[in-house]
Amino acid sequence: MYEPSEKVRAYQHRLHDFMAKHIYPNERQFYTEAEKYGPWSVFPVVEELKAIAKAEGLWNLWLHDDKLGAGLNNLEYAPLCEIMGRSLLAPEVFNCSAPDTGNMETIWRYGTEAQKERWLKPLLAGEIRSSFAMTEPEIASSDATNISCSILRDGDDYIIDGRKWYTTGSTDPRCQILIVMGKSDPDGTNKYQQQSMILVPKNTPGVKVIRPLPVMGFYGVPDRSAEVWFDKVRVPASNMLLGEGRGFEIAQGRLGPGRIHHCMRLIGLCERVLERMCRRAAERAPFGAALSTQTVTLERIAEARIMIEQVRLLTLKAAWMMDTVGNKVAKGEIAMIKVAAPSVACKIVDWAIQMFGGGGTSTDHLLTAAYATARLLRLADGPDEVHRNQLGRMEIKRHLQTDPAQTGGYAAALSRDEVESAFAYLRPGHPDYPWLEVPTTL
Repeated sequence: MYEPSEKVRAYQHRLHDFMAKHIYPNERQFYTEAEKYGPWSVFPVVEELKAIAKAEGLWNLWLHDDKLGAGLNNLEYAPLCEIMGRSLLAPEVFNCSAPDTGNMETIWRYGTEAQKERWLKPLLAGEIRSSFAMTEPEIASSDATNISCSILRDGDDYIIDGRKWYTTGSTDPRCQILIVMGKSDPDGTNKYQQQSMILVPKNTPGVKVIRPLPVMGFYGVPDRSAEVWFDKVRVPASNMLLGEGRGFEIAQGRLGPGRIHHCMRLIGLCERVLERMCRRAAERAPFGAALSTQTVTLERIAEARIMIEQVRLLTLKAAWMMDTVGNKVAKGEIAMIKVAAPSVACKIVDWAIQMFGGGGTSTDHLLTAAYATARLLRLADGPDEVHRNQLGRMEIKRHLQTDPAQTGGYAAALSRDEVESAFAYLRPGHPDYPWLEVPTTL
């Protein structure tokens, strides 16, 4: 089992203390300011708490580089990210929130020294914020090869033209830089090398933030999503990240850590919701009996605990694999947690809303914003269906391998002919199943 190091345990204690002193007491103020000022504004309480967190050294904990951040790997960061995930206010306070962490990691990994100096430094310092523009309203963005926003070379510049939406962070007045993914070679023979990512300063002529997009009625919490129009936006060719046609390569490097961070935070959110369920069950007594004595309540609380532990262990395994064998090899584990964690969170929050009754549908008990967050994450960074399809293909391929060393499973011991024979009963025309009409290839 994973045993946190002394360094990680020290951070855990400091984070718990900070959450108790500064985060939980200010959550109501945070939601009040979000409602009062809206998605186009800076919320004063966030800036006040960021200054305190930075002064206490609870800053950039997500970054592996010990010169720029805490120097923690994914497995070490997991329990800390879980603590921060208990509150929708906390991640930004510690400069550990999306989309900035993903954007900073992208520039850190793939940016030039000039790009790092211009954009990474102020992002790490919390002086500015950023946005990531990938999803588009007019195409099925779950298949990123569909992306139609154009990034075309024109002399020493690139011209970006297209519409994006659910562009997180772009309504924030502190947002100064956007990472945009679009097609730089629409006629290329390799559909995974047609796309590029480029840095676009928000104040560039032609960048138009059209409107904020509420997430299930919430503006600014839990997400500052927006629709953005890039109207013949011209930026220097030096703003290209890594090189033309390498957008997919960057996306895979960026989205792996982003996905696991979402799952880590969701585990913390689930823990807090479960705590509230238990307290509610003990204090409410409809029809003369406490909710905590009713079987349906006990079963839901027990199932919630089981699901949280399952997802936590799966997330820790994914983090360990990312650290030891790399994101590419760990893609199956990353896909699994990306499906499992939001689904579990949705179920647990839904049970909590049911237990809280009408009050659970209000903004008084965290639950509606928690549900919006969890439900959003069944779509963000790839919908469930995409990850399940990927996992299904990987599993079929694994079990059709004929080299036992590659799988270690039962199918590994079978030859191709034996596998074919084992599935022969599924074939049309089989004497025992004449009504079957299925494909003849496995």
